[in-house]
Amino acid sequence: MRTLGLDVGTKTIGVAVSDGLGLTAQALTTVRRTNLKADLAALVRLAREHEVSRIVAGLPLNMNGTEGPRAEASRKFAEAAGQALEVPVEYWDERLSTVAAERTLLEADLTREKRKQVIDQMAAQFILQGWLDAHRPVEDFHADDYDPEP
Repeated sequence: MRTLGLDVGTKTIGVAVSDGLGLTAQALTTVRRTNLKADLAALVRLAREHEVSRIVAGLPLNMNGTEGPRAEASRKFAEAAGQALEVPVEYWDERLSTVAAERTLLEADLTREKRKQVIDQMAAQFILQGWLDAHRPVEDFHADDYDPEP
């Protein structure tokens, strides 16, 4: 089953989804927010289409690690989404995810208009990829087994 990554904003929700193995995150879409019912309905459609079994929502912490009003709003929305999709919700520190996404898009030489269209879903991709990387099982590695010569 796949994981849905969310970058919850006041005007948009960036959405990303993992591959079936949980190795990589792909930017999926940006949902323009209208009202809670419509926002949740859009996420339910996406979750069903992609067979989602979990949500990872970005948590916009302050730079000192504390939670402010935006983190509280993100938690509230993610909990509502989890209930609507009937899946568990986890949170991932999203500090600087939008900055990293913007930098990546600038390096790709995208126009300002194109960057504006995809920045939120790219931020969701960064959030989800960070969570996937942190939750990937670590295989037993023994230094004795390492052979630097192919």
